[in-house]
Amino acid sequence: MTLRLSPRVREILSWYKTENNGVLTNLARLMNSGSLAGTGKFVILPVDQGFEHGPARSFGPNPAGYDARYHFELALEAGCNAYAAPFGQLAAAAGDFIGEIPTIVKLNNSDSLYNSKNPIPAITCPVKEACLLGATAVGVTIYPGSSERKEMYEEIREISEEARSLGLPVIIWSYPRGEGISKEGETAIDVVGYGAQIACQLGAHIVKVKPPTAHIEQDAARKVYEKQGIKISTLAERAAHVLNCSFGGRRIVIFSGGEAKADAEVIEEVKQLAAGGGFGSIMGRNAFQRSRADGVKLLKQVMAVYAGQA
Repeated sequence: MTLRLSPRVREILSWYKTENNGVLTNLARLMNSGSLAGTGKFVILPVDQGFEHGPARSFGPNPAGYDARYHFELALEAGCNAYAAPFGQLAAAAGDFIGEIPTIVKLNNSDSLYNSKNPIPAITCPVKEACLLGATAVGVTIYPGSSERKEMYEEIREISEEARSLGLPVIIWSYPRGEGISKEGETAIDVVGYGAQIACQLGAHIVKVKPPTAHIEQDAARKVYEKQGIKISTLAERAAHVLNCSFGGRRIVIFSGGEAKADAEVIEEVKQLAAGGGFGSIMGRNAFQRSRADGVKLLKQVMAVYAGQA
């Protein structure tokens, strides 16, 4: 059944007027899929951890996750807007789920076999292959703060140009990291807000960031936060500030689910993000590392929060 676009979806699409109809159609498809269709909210299942962290660390807690088909089934049963993964994982099962759920191909990835103070992901899939696989959008990670940022930013420019030419929206995972940023600083409010701004400046249609803490990493930024009285004491206030850093809230910003934690912690965090105006959550380990029944249950609870039902 084809769904007409809701007023909220039309409003969000109006922020992207300079894009071609292919990009706008796929953005609409993302917003018109799953249990949150028409609300302008998102819950996406991302499963790139097998590449990023290794199979045992990722799927050992729930061995069903070793099977590439499992994650399609989980996302569908839960009612997610989309399922995101590297090319290989999607290609291994996409043929069994043609047209059933939007997919996001993660075009660059890193592994944990070599640690660098200044990380840079490898391009692991060309845009054309993502298009041929049937992707609704493509995703890329950047590490603002890395000494390798110049190469990453220039790669994004080229990837975005090709993706747009094929009608594919670009989602940027913006994770500040590098030798000039402390571990605590990676999720500091000023750094996360800056990372979101950089992703927007690079042309991201959707920005993915980590939930920010109240820590302020940069002394120069601290002076402004204090002088201007920018409210950051609660997660809701910090989420609202990150959205403001994203062209005044006129870009879609979704927040990562982070490391595995108890259901109550997940829901409380999501409630704060939703209260701050967050567009949604992209939640992996907290979903697929639980049993299938528990993963579906938690994802549905998260969706209920974003739908204003919990």
